Parts: sequence; structure tokens; C-alpha cells
Amino acid sequence: MTTILVTGGTGTLGRLVTERLRAEGHELRVLSRHSRPYAVDLREGGPGLDAALDGVETVVHCASSPRGGDEQAADHLIAAARRAGVGHLVYISIVGVDRVPFGYYRSKLAVERRIEESGLGWTVLRATQFHDLVVTVVQGLAKSPVVLVPSGVSDQPVEVAEVADRLAELALAAPAGRVPDMGGPEVRTLDSLARACLRATGRRRPVLGMPLFGKTYRAFRAGGHLAPEQAVGKGTFEEYLARRFGQ
Repeated sequence: MTTILVTGGTGTLGRLVTERLRAEGHELRVLSRHSRPYAVDLREGGPGLDAALDGVETVVHCASSPRGGDEQAADHLIAAARRAGVGHLVYISIVGVDRVPFGYYRSKLAVERRIEESGLGWTVLRATQFHDLVVTVVQGLAKSPVVLVPSGVSDQPVEVAEVADRLAELALAAPAGRVPDMGGPEVRTLDSLARACLRATGRRRPVLGMPLFGKTYRAFRAGGHLAPEQAVGKGTFEEYLARRFGQ
């Protein structure tokens, strides 16, 4: 039995990773800002982080925030993991962090590099966007009378449960470095995803493509965030919608 700590273990992905590893009979510790007994803000670190890592063999690092602080959090986690003698640090990243000059992606790439240079055994998995993120974005856009999406941009959403399965598998294996990316089964235009979501939620809105400008938009248009050669996910967006909205 291995003692494993999952950061962000109460989040969308971390909660599922925790469930899968616990079901395998391993001792699990969940670290998040509000999850006791290991309630720690990684951006601040401190003695609570050292206590959470005491005796831990593997860390699965799922905690992340588009609002910033990921690099600082990684510095604290890596330093504490070194002190605790952690043997394996597994990190979930995003496909395209090295190709799309988007602020959050740059932060994820910086964390990858910190982990690679940490001196710890490490594994990094990059995945495409989760189905639920697409729905969250579309629902936000649907508050307006017209749903405007960036024209010419596609996405490749993946089932979060499948990513959790893969992370759990990697956590129980030896450090593997950068492993093959994980993408959803279909590359879909944003307007088709938006229309599917609107149908599933019973909303009637016109969907229009809106051209944008800049390096980030060009990189998204070029598919820098996609992994069509790694379309290993099975669950489709429509299957997710049917399960979530009862169709």
C-alpha cells in the first residue's frame, strides 16, 4: 500500500483521482485550502504542507488556478517534497502549453519546467480541455442574446473521468517523464460545441463566429491546443451532455 497525496483533491479532477486510488487500497491524503486535516494554501506553504507530506511516497499535483499563483505553489510543493523524500511527483498539464502564448498556459509550462528540474522522480501528462469546462464557457456566453465564439477555432474535449483513470495509473507506476498527450475522441468547431450545449439545455440562441486578433488567437486557430494524433479518449461531448442534462 502506497501513501499518496493529491493536491486539489476536492476539485473536478482531483476528487476522481482520489476515489480511484483509494479504491485500489492506497492511503490517500487530500490537500486543498479547506480540506482538513490537510487544509493548506500551496501559494503560502508552511508547516502544514510539511505535515501533509510526511511519509508520502507519491504526489499527484492537480491543484491549479487560472487566477494565478501556480508557479509559487509549485515552488512550495517541490521544496517540501524534497524535504519529505517524496519519490514521485505526477503533474496534470494542458495540451499546447508550449505552443499557445496564453497566460495560464505559460504558467502551466513554467510549472512543468520546475518539476523537470526538481531532482524528484516525475511524470507529466498533458490533456485537452474537459467537457464540463466547455459547458461552463458556453453557459456564460449564453447569458447574452447572441452566443459569440471565436471564429475558426476548434476544441477536443475529453472526459474528466478518463483523465482521472490515466493519472491514477501513472501515479502507481514508476516516474515516466513526459508521457503522451491525452485528447478527446473528436476535434469539433467551437460553434458546433456551443450549438450542442444549447440544444441539451433547451436554450435558443443564435451562435455567431467572431474574428479576434493577436498571437494567442492565431495559435488557437492553428490548433496548437489540440492533439488529434492522440485522440485516445472515448467519451463524446454528446454523451456527456446526455448524462449531465438527462437527455
